[in-house]
Amino acid sequence: MFYPWKVKFLKTRPGNLLWRYWRAWRGDTIGDYKFMPKYIRQYAMNSSFADIGCMWGVNGEYAFIAEKFGATSVRAVDVFGPTPEFEVKRKSLNSAVEFILGDITQPETIAAVGIVDVVFCAGVLYHHPSPFDLLVALRRICGSTLILRTFTIPENSRIANTAVYFPMLKPKDRGFWNLSSLGVSHQAGISDSFNPYQGYGNWFWGISPSCLKSLLQTAGFKIEFCATEAFAQTVICTPMARPFFHRLPNENNASEIGEAM
Repeated sequence: MFYPWKVKFLKTRPGNLLWRYWRAWRGDTIGDYKFMPKYIRQYAMNSSFADIGCMWGVNGEYAFIAEKFGATSVRAVDVFGPTPEFEVKRKSLNSAVEFILGDITQPETIAAVGIVDVVFCAGVLYHHPSPFDLLVALRRICGSTLILRTFTIPENSRIANTAVYFPMLKPKDRGFWNLSSLGVSHQAGISDSFNPYQGYGNWFWGISPSCLKSLLQTAGFKIEFCATEAFAQTVICTPMARPFFHRLPNENNASEIGEAM
């Protein structure tokens, strides 16, 4: 019975702020979206870089930041085509950022991106109906570092590795996860009902921090750094040996592909 009250408390601005102060006092690193350029700057210099899910709401901004901070090559990947804002900025900067249209969980997109030193993926995992597939795909292209930021739900101290699937929830149950009180303007599939025409715009998953850690480890990543928030996590990971080979969509022969990798 305690968990619903915990979530409701953290959805208030005073409660969220108090939680941040408490976690900082405990010695945890506290995260924020505004720190993303800092992490990119730390890892992008003299490295190849790919921004997965580069377009929605940011128009390729993080790809341009990586290029600014010395990335040797930058690929910007999204299921949505490049926005006019992206094209204008790419032209004004005389940028060499390469845009790739595609779903990174598809083999042809993985092949187009190839293996890069640094993979950046922010605000995407919870929008994908198959988050483990997404993490496996990121592992396929990650040469040395993954920078991942994602929405999460607060940890349930009694049950580890919890997750919530948002589509088809009743309005009252959806409303429990509405973060408008914290300034989140719209959550497709939570603020309103699931809309199949919104595609990946829908919020599909609320994953707890412990579940995120387990998903990353199963996909073949080791968490080296974590910046925590009540409703988000930013992690920096390195690739490690995968516990098993997972077949992605449209891969007809997992054993042959596994041997090739």
